[in-house]
Amino acid sequence: MNQPRYWVVVASRDHALNGVEQGILQANHGKPAPLRRMQPGDGVVIYAPKRQYGQTEPYQHFVALGVVCQGPVFQADVSPDFRPFRRHADYQPVTEIPIQPLLERLTFIENKTHWGNKFRFGCFDIPAADFALIRSAMTSDAHD
Repeated sequence: MNQPRYWVVVASRDHALNGVEQGILQANHGKPAPLRRMQPGDGVVIYAPKRQYGQTEPYQHFVALGVVCQGPVFQADVSPDFRPFRRHADYQPVTEIPIQPLLERLTFIENKTHWGNKFRFGCFDIPAADFALIRSAMTSDAHD
């Protein structure tokens, strides 16, 4: 069996929480390629630069944490002109946390001055140690 990989997916908080509620994962505005790189058992954390899609005010929190489920990438019928690709994911109860206190310890952020640039990719893999750090911070006081 392959070692799990760990992923950051970038989405607005409202979109991320909608995905959590539905038990699905969507990346890069519904593109299939990022989801096809993921395997069942991979860890995923969702980073929300904004609270709501289209807003300009920064939020900059990790908002959801889960595991990619068994099953294929599938296409959803959201509207006649929007059929995004998705995967099923199992999310755990977490506390949303701001990224700023973790910046210096996250190794996937090479440029600490312009750290936001990394998130422009929309979906990228991160080291297991970084995922563990984020998971620990999100679950330390979540739902006792």
